[in-house]
Amino acid sequence: MFRSRLLVAALVAPTLIACDSSSGGSATPGNDAGSDAAGDAAVATCSASSADGLADCVEQSRLEADVTFVAQPRPPGSAHWQAVQDLCAERFAQYGFEVTRHKYATGVNVIGKRVGTSKPSEQIVVSAHYDHIPGCAGADDNATGVAGLLEAARILGPKSFERTLVVACWDEEEDGLIGSQAYAMEAKSRGDDVVEMFSLEMLGYTKDEPNAQQVPAGFEILFPAEYKQVQDNEFRADFLALVALDTSKSTLDTFAAQGTRVGLPVVRLPLTIAQATNPLLGDLQRSDHAAFWQEGYPGIMVTDTSNFRYQNYHCALGPDDVSQLDFAFMTKVTRAQIGTTAEGLALVP
Repeated sequence: MFRSRLLVAALVAPTLIACDSSSGGSATPGNDAGSDAAGDAAVATCSASSADGLADCVEQSRLEADVTFVAQPRPPGSAHWQAVQDLCAERFAQYGFEVTRHKYATGVNVIGKRVGTSKPSEQIVVSAHYDHIPGCAGADDNATGVAGLLEAARILGPKSFERTLVVACWDEEEDGLIGSQAYAMEAKSRGDDVVEMFSLEMLGYTKDEPNAQQVPAGFEILFPAEYKQVQDNEFRADFLALVALDTSKSTLDTFAAQGTRVGLPVVRLPLTIAQATNPLLGDLQRSDHAAFWQEGYPGIMVTDTSNFRYQNYHCALGPDDVSQLDFAFMTKVTRAQIGTTAEGLALVP
């Protein structure tokens, strides 16, 4: 998540979160997510035939292994940036997508496409940025998003849906949404019909203590009901936030229902188009969903709220490494995300 130019709220202290092995197991020791990719694909099939069933195919151990691999410094042009870019391309291909390395003026997005059966012109985009700043491992920001995206590709890629599924690893998000802007502008010029876009942006940090969650200035005025939801929970940092245009209300409702099903608290933050483009609300525009808003497309940021609960954002006051993450929470987020996406795509029996 790139840093807004606006003043952000005070940060809170981090905590070490233990992995809950009952929610899918822990990472296998020595499991390098960037190696033996063909073997990984061979055991990747999910036999479920419903959106809920597909969501339940998420494996926590896979999320942990992929986050562990990605979470190293990877500024654009670095060796590990290239390794993560290659990982996105290889996994998308293994899971049945048509893969393109979208090269624009200053970087490279990795795009996978699985064409729909009866509504191929209608696209749902699921995405995450894979770049990060120098000198910081970027485990929550945004190895968690990349891992959630790869798990979605693994589960959804082999299935048939009415609509087209596009999966994307964006480059240069940290420099100002450059990669997603390049893609969204080209999509608009092609006349692509993007009916929904998800930006998976920091999915793995929680803190189950009162007053661990901060909110942007004026939040209680703009979102009084949602502020009360957070307030009634004593400002615990244990929920997922969804930032979207109000035209995505149906998708937000589906995501919240999926969250309820898997035990994930969800706070929905719908915006009018005027609010979504207001520079005074810059904290709600700090990921790749905003690049799609700029081109008139819908977009939803799926986030743990970044620096509003996590003081190690961008390694500001400590390492953003794997030890900080709550993988049981991330597993629930990924399940809700996949269930919501599958419902939107419309599974073909």
